[in-house]
Amino acid sequence: MQKKIEIFDTTLRDGEQSPGATLSIEEKLKIAHQLAKLNVDTIEAGFPIASNDDFEAVKLIAQNVEGPYISGLARAIEKDILCSWNAVKYSNKPCIHTFISTSDIHLKYMFKKTREQILEMTKNAVKLAKSLTDRVQFSAMDATRTDKDYLCKVIQTAIDKGAVVVNIPDTVGYSQPDEFGRLINYIKENVENINNAMISVHCHNDLGLAVSNSLEAIKRGAGQVEGTINGIGERAGNASLEEIIMNLKTRTDYFNCTTNINIKEIYPISKMVSQYTGISVQRNKAIVGENAFSHEAGIHQHGMLSNPLCYEIMKPEDIGRITKMVFGKHSGKHAIENGLKKLNYKFSQEQLNKITEKIKELADKQKTILEEDIIAIADYELNKSSNYLY
Repeated sequence: MQKKIEIFDTTLRDGEQSPGATLSIEEKLKIAHQLAKLNVDTIEAGFPIASNDDFEAVKLIAQNVEGPYISGLARAIEKDILCSWNAVKYSNKPCIHTFISTSDIHLKYMFKKTREQILEMTKNAVKLAKSLTDRVQFSAMDATRTDKDYLCKVIQTAIDKGAVVVNIPDTVGYSQPDEFGRLINYIKENVENINNAMISVHCHNDLGLAVSNSLEAIKRGAGQVEGTINGIGERAGNASLEEIIMNLKTRTDYFNCTTNINIKEIYPISKMVSQYTGISVQRNKAIVGENAFSHEAGIHQHGMLSNPLCYEIMKPEDIGRITKMVFGKHSGKHAIENGLKKLNYKFSQEQLNKITEKIKELADKQKTILEEDIIAIADYELNKSSNYLY
């Protein structure tokens, strides 16, 4: 039986923390509605105490978006937790996500507190949050640089006080996949009450390993994974949810896991987030990049025309996309022939050879070959014999 993995989207909170990615309240609501169509399990709608706009955005989403849990982030202090509750309480599935640092470097330089004081703050914060809502998530910030035995003690305390989700963040993207996996195992083996809560993970991409670390954690027993659309977020960003989701979908033989995600909505939400944040998706990004389902090399194009499985392990239409043939100096005759036939051209093999040659010559001079270029070349060559239909 496949294990169900919950998807926690923090695009509207951690994702908006990307430099220059500020969203209006109306844009946040539109993204939240699209995330609900995507069928994520939890939407972290914002950090209500951060500003009045953030509070109002979380409140508006809680009032208007149904389906997912609506979560508000809160530091492990009373005013944050009460503020978060006052924003999310309008949802029929409210969640309070409270957090505190646990690593010695954070305690010494940021919090100026002892381990014992952090434990006491954890107790009080989770207890207060639990008095307001059943869905309480606790995060141990900078968990991967925390003493493991102390981390287990903090997690056990949070669960004792009512946390039903315990999140293990790789806050600075420091961990390596096997190392992170072993940490998840250690927590499972050394937190006595761990079966009373779901393990979640939140990985950053400073070393380019956010998705790999998240997938390794799933293999080791994590039940929820956090991330953002397009991988946006602080510094180098968060784990890209679309990449995690499609790994689980494409390699069910390997992970034996499933999600509630409606994958046909992946590309639409990617385009929306990119448009509203102004953060472009790199062309070669997995799943949602412009080139992800594009083919220029002649060998690849020939294989795609013969059978898409030759070079595509996912169906682009499944995530709301289409396969795209890109014509350039690497293109082969088979692809150009197919493209011309779709444009209703008729030609001889000799004419096709000349058209292909001209397309390659043009591609050496300019990077992008447009459909208009192909039409102009075909018209010129075929006009010589007046043997075309368009």
